Amino acid sequence: MNIVVSGGTRGIGKEIVINLSHNKTNQIFVTGRNVKSLKDLSSRSENIHSYMLDLSSPDTDYKSLLNAILKYFNKIDILINNAGLLISKPFTEIDEAEARQMMDTNFFGPALLINKLKPVMASGSHIVNITSMGGFQGSEKFKGLAYYSASKAALACLSECLANEFNGSGISVNCLALGAVQTEMLTEAFPGYKAPVTAKDMADFISHFALNGHKFFNGKVLPVAVSTP
Repeated sequence: MNIVVSGGTRGIGKEIVINLSHNKTNQIFVTGRNVKSLKDLSSRSENIHSYMLDLSSPDTDYKSLLNAILKYFNKIDILINNAGLLISKPFTEIDEAEARQMMDTNFFGPALLINKLKPVMASGSHIVNITSMGGFQGSEKFKGLAYYSASKAALACLSECLANEFNGSGISVNCLALGAVQTEMLTEAFPGYKAPVTAKDMADFISHFALNGHKFFNGKVLPVAVSTP
């Protein structure tokens, strides 16, 4: 499988890349903002390839990104949109730059990534968007996460829309809304809270779903949560 993973330099994304790289028939192209972490991942295995990408930047050169991907494979079987940014502040204290950065990273960036990579996704491929229970309709909401949750809700809705729009192409689109997972991002948002699920365990689930979920689901927003937190 030829697999692209965004936001793969820490937490769940990093564990997804490591998990999928164990199968040497997989070729994984991972993006993220942390150059050192990307180099560390690439050095772990010959089937991991990395590229520095900031989805919140208006100067992102998606043509260069696509050319870099095509150096390693000529089609994409799986795209996992895992990149995310959380700034935890009361709604009235978030400034415009912070709000836009979250919306760009959590919604517009993944949307553009899908738009630019779709031409090299063949029938049978699978797009998996990673969102949050904070953006899952009817779920419990938490103070300080208004923009974050709204941006994740937008990505969940986009997943449903694209599954319909891509109907007939053979490309499946699904969304996993994650609950509390023990990651750096969770610790920053909820200091002292201990999540019931590790990043590695969640990555195992996401990896399996990315490989097999499109056989059973399309256009679904699926909650994956033991707690919220």
